[in-house]
Amino acid sequence: MTEQATATTDAPVRALAWTGDSLHLLDQRRLPAEEAWIRADSAAEVAAAIRDMVVRGAPAIGIAAAYGCILAAQGAATDEEAEQRLTAGTARLAESRPTAVNLFWALRRMQAVTPPSAANLLAEARDIHEEDAAMCQRIGENGLSLIEQAAAARGEGRPVRILTHCNAGALATGGVGTATAPMYLAHQRGVPIAVYADETRPLLQGARLTA
Repeated sequence: MTEQATATTDAPVRALAWTGDSLHLLDQRRLPAEEAWIRADSAAEVAAAIRDMVVRGAPAIGIAAAYGCILAAQGAATDEEAEQRLTAGTARLAESRPTAVNLFWALRRMQAVTPPSAANLLAEARDIHEEDAAMCQRIGENGLSLIEQAAAARGEGRPVRILTHCNAGALATGGVGTATAPMYLAHQRGVPIAVYADETRPLLQGARLTA
């Protein structure tokens, strides 16, 4: 891997942000016409946001659920009370998207935090968030080499044509995206690409989010 290929690519947009006492979520149902943020102050509100697709994409759902666990235990007077609140909160969050693998993976990690103090839960949620961003970066670095090989085979000035489905960009993750990450790095390196974003129904994520 070249030094250029390992340069950090910043996410073009953020799907969510933790502010210290609440979780702010970019309302993806209203994109691209409007940028609107929703504030969640409880695990129940995070669960509703996941269920209603305010936040979408498996990694972003897992990260949102992790922060939702903090909200569930927030304000507990004792570790025992925090554990009880966390148990109830994770149960509510688990119901929000039964098919989301990252959701349950994140909830298991948060439930394993001992003792479940606000500081410990926040540290674990941040780890989950930062690990996902780093994973996106590594996907970008590894995929970039494939795009560069294709560019060399096609010849100078001829763009590499890439097809992507639904949305696997920054809006779906805690970083620059998964399938889209190599594309951002390729663009940053000056590799010519042409990206085709095909569609999903009924929410049209290809046109509304990827494009």
